[in-house]
Amino acid sequence: MARPKILVFQHVPHEPLGTLDPLLKEAGFRIRYVNFGRDATQRPEVDKYAALIVLGGPMNADQIESYPNLAIELEIIQDAVLRDIPVLGICLGAQLLAKALGGSVARNPTREIGWSDVQLTNAGASDPVLSTFAACQRVFQWHEDGIGLPPDAIHLARSPRSEVQAFRHRDTAYGFQFHLEVSASLIERWLTVPDNRAVLNDEGHRVDPAAIRAQVHSHIDDLESQSRRTFSRWLEQFEFGKRRRTLPSR
Repeated sequence: MARPKILVFQHVPHEPLGTLDPLLKEAGFRIRYVNFGRDATQRPEVDKYAALIVLGGPMNADQIESYPNLAIELEIIQDAVLRDIPVLGICLGAQLLAKALGGSVARNPTREIGWSDVQLTNAGASDPVLSTFAACQRVFQWHEDGIGLPPDAIHLARSPRSEVQAFRHRDTAYGFQFHLEVSASLIERWLTVPDNRAVLNDEGHRVDPAAIRAQVHSHIDDLESQSRRTFSRWLEQFEFGKRRRTLPSR
């Protein structure tokens, strides 16, 4: 029997699946990356896959003129949701999921970069996936935009700088503004790639890379353990390949 496949939208090389990659492989999934940074015209057929994961990136979810693939991604996300195909959006991916569901994305007053706490809502504390979190959970962040909750979405977590840190639509679509997937090496890579260095230089004294590095040693083991617990719950939620809504041919 063929192993189920997961479709992954990647926007830049330095934002991969990270610690989620081995979990997917351990669970028996094949992974197909669609790298929109190399070819912005790709349009994969989502109904061939068990789930869709949309990763982060430095672009804004509204920069469709500069990144035409974002319009394609919005259409594919909407199609996946209609078909009850599980969707997981991380950072930019969460913002695209929110837009696809009728929510909004706008620039926050300040960027959220580095280690910070998110607080579960009452719904988050009882959510099948995010209830793995403590009521106040330390995570890693790197974003400048905030999400306006889509209609009918369930608000799962917040932070002082971003009211919507996590949300769920029905049972199959999750958006996480934070980065559970990072490792120590991936954080170091983010602190040194040219695009991110420009952001850090713009932040000046507000974000201290040395402080972020110092906190990695204190927090990374807990984050990786939390990543495994939470993403494992996400994988356990769905009977991949069995839940499909048949749509009329187009």
